[in-house]
Amino acid sequence: MPSNVTSHSWQERFRQSYSFYIGLGLAFLSSFLIGSSVILKKKGLQRLVASGATRAVDGGYGYLKDAMWWAGFLTMAAGEVANFGAYAFAPATVVTPLGALSILISAILSSHFLGESLNLLGKLGCVICVAGSTVMVIHAPEEGKITTVMEMAAKMKDTGYIVFAVLLLVFCLILIFVIAPRYGQRNILIYIIICSVIGAFSVSAVKGLGITIKNFFQGMPVVQHPLPYILSLILALSLSTQVNFLNRALDIFNTSLVFPIYYVFFTTMVVASSVVLFKEWYSMSAVDIVGTLSGFVTIILGVFMLHAFKDLDISQTSLPHMHKNPTPPPAPEPSVTRREDKNVLVDSIELCSTPSPEEKPRVFTIHS
Repeated sequence: MPSNVTSHSWQERFRQSYSFYIGLGLAFLSSFLIGSSVILKKKGLQRLVASGATRAVDGGYGYLKDAMWWAGFLTMAAGEVANFGAYAFAPATVVTPLGALSILISAILSSHFLGESLNLLGKLGCVICVAGSTVMVIHAPEEGKITTVMEMAAKMKDTGYIVFAVLLLVFCLILIFVIAPRYGQRNILIYIIICSVIGAFSVSAVKGLGITIKNFFQGMPVVQHPLPYILSLILALSLSTQVNFLNRALDIFNTSLVFPIYYVFFTTMVVASSVVLFKEWYSMSAVDIVGTLSGFVTIILGVFMLHAFKDLDISQTSLPHMHKNPTPPPAPEPSVTRREDKNVLVDSIELCSTPSPEEKPRVFTIHS
């Protein structure tokens, strides 16, 4: 057997056996880096406000001079690189929901470094997020059959995806130029929805560029194809827009409030885009579809618990304790009427309502 055939078969066996687990490991690493980067960027924005510079929400870019913000930005970039590799090895409908782990990490770190409390319900929400992510991994769809740049280009020329992308783009432009200037600083959903809608384009671009890199190392002439350059431009524009509006949201609202809501909207948009573009769900059985949806709903419930009850002071010591033989409360002491209280009794007689016919009249005797 020729050596090139042996090498090709070995690479094919390795890809079929371990590519999913490589993508899974990169997704976990990406969640840790992204969750940590939010804390660093928030600290940088807080130092910017303390220095009296123009805030990001007001159009200021003073955070570009802050070392802490750049540390968070570089950490997020490393997380996005790991996320980039995860999309190249695993389906998007698995990688994106695993971003819930970054919420767990950011919630834990924010309670230590930003002074944002994480009560008992928040910890339970984190556990629920992990459980939902595990269910989604178990029922994950198979890797899509798109293996070349030409196949990716054919998928992006599909009429359904073109209509979907145009609707998302028009909706996002309306949010940026019409709704955000009026309501962005009062409603947290405006900036987050913009980041989520743009994120649908960035994930598609990352998936396509991952396929391009794999084809490049396989010796295919991908440099001559125009699609990698188009995807690189889409990725640069989408990431810059996401960073801009995510900074505005973090500048105004609480970190434990922004990140969970952003995760839910971002994951929903990415899953919808994956269904339209890659059609990864078409090869799944009914059991796997139900399991994936159940895991996603479980993650949303965990994120909701993490966010909705974050301001409540609930701990394990505040829970009610049940005892088999509870101690009875002390009996009240009998009241004794003294001679000095006769005026009080007279006033009580005058204020007492007229007795009903069924009741016997009450007699009060006062000894002087």
